[in-house]
Amino acid sequence: MEEDQMERVVRLASQSAVVIFSVSSCCMCHAMKRLFCGMGVNPTVHELDQDPKGKDMERALMRLLGNGINTTAAVVPVVFIGGKLVGSMDRVLAFHISGTLVPLLKQAGALWL
Repeated sequence: MEEDQMERVVRLASQSAVVIFSVSSCCMCHAMKRLFCGMGVNPTVHELDQDPKGKDMERALMRLLGNGINTTAAVVPVVFIGGKLVGSMDRVLAFHISGTLVPLLKQAGALWL
């Protein structure tokens, strides 16, 4: 069953230029969505707490991120750009601060300017 959710995560992540896996009550997820919207990017957002298989998808995301199953670290938000895993909040912000996020978004077709 988990492998099915891994395939589902990969499939959903590849359907849009920018995909965010989120939880609707998570403040960091909200900040991530605001960051992209503020840049003029319209990400596809999958709210795991509103999906019947959200917990299984969260475990699949933990595996993709390399987090152990027994960790207490937050999994979301998890961002994919151009179908490729970028990572969670810290990685996206590191790309943004270093100036590599905008070129990545342009390459994926999420930004045109």
